[in-house]
Amino acid sequence: MTTDEADALKAVEEAARAARGTVADLASVPGERLDAALRGIAGALGRAARPVLAANEADMAAARADGLGGGLLDRLRLDEARLEAIAAQLRALAEVPAEPSSRTVRELPGGLRLTERRRPVGVIGANFEARPNVVVDIASQFVKSRNAGVLRTGSAAIRSAVALADEVIAPALGAAGLDPAMIQLVRVPGQSSARALVSQPGLIPLVILRGSGDSTRSLAAEAARHGVRTMAHADGGAVLYVDAAADLALAERLIEASLDRLGVCNRLNLLLVHPSSWDSAVPRVLALLDRLGVAASLPPHAHPLGHEWALDTGREATVTLAPADGPRAAAALANEETSGLAAAIVTGDRAAAEEFLHRYAGTGAFWNATTRLLDGFKLFSVPETGINIDAVPGPRGPVTFRDLFLRQFVVTPA
Repeated sequence: MTTDEADALKAVEEAARAARGTVADLASVPGERLDAALRGIAGALGRAARPVLAANEADMAAARADGLGGGLLDRLRLDEARLEAIAAQLRALAEVPAEPSSRTVRELPGGLRLTERRRPVGVIGANFEARPNVVVDIASQFVKSRNAGVLRTGSAAIRSAVALADEVIAPALGAAGLDPAMIQLVRVPGQSSARALVSQPGLIPLVILRGSGDSTRSLAAEAARHGVRTMAHADGGAVLYVDAAADLALAERLIEASLDRLGVCNRLNLLLVHPSSWDSAVPRVLALLDRLGVAASLPPHAHPLGHEWALDTGREATVTLAPADGPRAAAALANEETSGLAAAIVTGDRAAAEEFLHRYAGTGAFWNATTRLLDGFKLFSVPETGINIDAVPGPRGPVTFRDLFLRQFVVTPA
């Protein structure tokens, strides 16, 4: 083991043990105090805006010097408007009623009753890309779900993350009567700390993984080797299919709405167009993309059809265009060539829309709507920890505090 690996392992273990020490008390904390902590974090974002934004500017300067691409810089950037948007989400989350701690399933023979209880996981890890807002998003979900957490972010955002943890989250937790140690931030940069995070099944049994495909898949494999469960968000890249019966003006509006941010997973990545509309639609699309400063990758393609441009440094402002001969073909391409995150159809033909929605197997399916809606807050008015696209039973789609629990079955006398 190298010195860096040893330092990372020590940092993760210390953070996990500190977080674990708060778990027993969390179970009995009144829900009102948890919500007060969320409101406190929202308020602290405003009061601590100066040091947080200063730390973020230092991260941005270092990232620019390292040649980070435009999409990744957009993910990294904070400003007063973004801080206020984060605060608004926290205040909204505080108003969401807590999930019932138990429910009666049924009466059993012999005068017994079966009850299902929701129990916190305990300590949950989270490894995510260099997006400072995610520090607060995930911490808020852990607070709301009565879980402690160990957070690890990309090195490019470490200054911002430290400022948010120390200037915003910890003081707000303490002011609400909670132990600030419940939310830990790993402060050792580099991939060694990410690998250490997924190697502690006794301390951190579940880790949320977000980020670029290859690195996240590698961490998921490492976690499986250690017996750590993961909820992974490795790939993105949304699809929009313009059908033969599409309103092209609506299609243009949805394309623009789907490209408001280039560094996010649910942005437009692959645009499919019915051949009968190609000659009329593509020139309009190209003019729109040119106005937005986005390049078009036209056939024949020198890359996989579902290549995720948001992760391609220097070429994030790109959209792939390709023909699709009807809703069935479009759904098949979305299923086979992309991650299965999200796909939309633009059409005035209900039958075409229903065929597309029936055949597309991905996480989010949309008709005459932007795939940017595949987001915890936009769908549920609750921040998310990530978007799980696994094709197995379990929480799929935006993962929120409602998903971060264990089921316990209790049998008692009726």
